[in-house]
Amino acid sequence: MQTTVLPVAVDISDRPLSFPYLEPPAPGRVCEVAPGVYWLRMPLPFALNHINLWLLRDGDGWTAVDCGLGLDDTRALWEKIFAEVTGNSGLTRVVVTHFHPDHFGNAGWLARRFGAPLWMTETEFLTAHAQYQALAGFGSDATAALFAEHGLDEERVAAIAGRGNSYRKIVAEPPARFVRMIEGDEITIGARSWRVIAGYGHAPEHAALYCKALGVLISGDMLLPKISTNISVWPTQPQSDPLKLFLRSIERFRELPAETLVLPSHGLPFRGAHQRVQMLHDHHRERLAEVREACLQPRSAAELLPVLFRRALDTHQTFFAMGESIAHLNYLWLRGELTRVREADGIYRFGHRA
Repeated sequence: MQTTVLPVAVDISDRPLSFPYLEPPAPGRVCEVAPGVYWLRMPLPFALNHINLWLLRDGDGWTAVDCGLGLDDTRALWEKIFAEVTGNSGLTRVVVTHFHPDHFGNAGWLARRFGAPLWMTETEFLTAHAQYQALAGFGSDATAALFAEHGLDEERVAAIAGRGNSYRKIVAEPPARFVRMIEGDEITIGARSWRVIAGYGHAPEHAALYCKALGVLISGDMLLPKISTNISVWPTQPQSDPLKLFLRSIERFRELPAETLVLPSHGLPFRGAHQRVQMLHDHHRERLAEVREACLQPRSAAELLPVLFRRALDTHQTFFAMGESIAHLNYLWLRGELTRVREADGIYRFGHRA
C-alpha cells in the first residue's frame, strides 16, 4: 500500500481548534489518520473545490465512507486508489452520510463495481431517488418557483430553472436496495464499533459516525472547521425551520470527549469539536441579528442576499444562498420575531410587528 505521511502541526494553545495535519493527501493517495482509518480527497468543480472521503479497514476488505461526484476524473482517482491501496480486497460496503451529490455521486457505481451493499439512513436514500428522478417537488422548476415567491428577479429565476436536473448529471444511477442506518446504531466495521449520530437541517437525516475506541468522529457536513454548513429551505418544505434543526443537532457533538479527532467532509481534520459548535452558534446568532436589523423595513429573502453574502454570486452560489436566506427568515418568523406577508406582487416579505 502507498500512503502519504503528512507533517504534524504544532498545537498552538491560543487557537480555538487544532489541526493535526498541515495538508491533505495528494490526489489518488491516502493518509492514515487513525488505526485503520484512511483519508483521501477528491476534486469538486465548484468554489468549494474538494471533498474528503474515508476508507476504513473492514476485515479482509474496506468500507468506503462517502463517494465523491459521479464524474470521470473522480472515478479515475478511485481506480488509482483501488490499484495502489485496496488491491484485490475491494469494498465490502459503501456508507454514505447523506444524499448530496459530492457524497452520493459514485455510490451506485461503487456498489455495482464491487457488489457491495449501500448503507444510508432511509430518508437520505429515498431523497436521493426523488432528486435523481426529479419527483415530488425536487425539480429545478419547483426550486425556481420557490425563489420567485421570495423575490428573486426573473433573470436569476430563469437561470435556476435552466439548470435542469443537475443532480442527475453528477450522480450515478442510485442502487435500488440499501441497508438502513438509524440513530444510535452500532455498526461493526473491522474490529471496531461505530455509532450513528443522526443530524438534521443540512440534509433530511444526515449520518455522522463516531468510534469511541479510536476517539474519531466522521462528521460529514455537520461539523466543518472553517466554513458554515449550508442550511436551506427547499420547495418540498417551504415553511420548515432547518436552522433550528441544525443548531439542535450539533449540540450532540458537545457530548463527545473534547479531544475527539473530527474528520470533516471539507477542510482539514481537527480537534476542538466543542469550540467549533460554539463558533457555529455564534456565527448564526450574528447572521440572525443582521437579518432582524435589515427587516426593520419589510424585506424578501432575495433582498437579504447582500446582507448575508457580501460578494458577487453566480447561479450555483445563488441557488444555495437563497435557500439559506429563507432559512434564516423562517427561523425568526416561526418564533414570532418577524411577520411574513405575501404582498400584492406575490412575493413574501418579512418585517417587524407594528
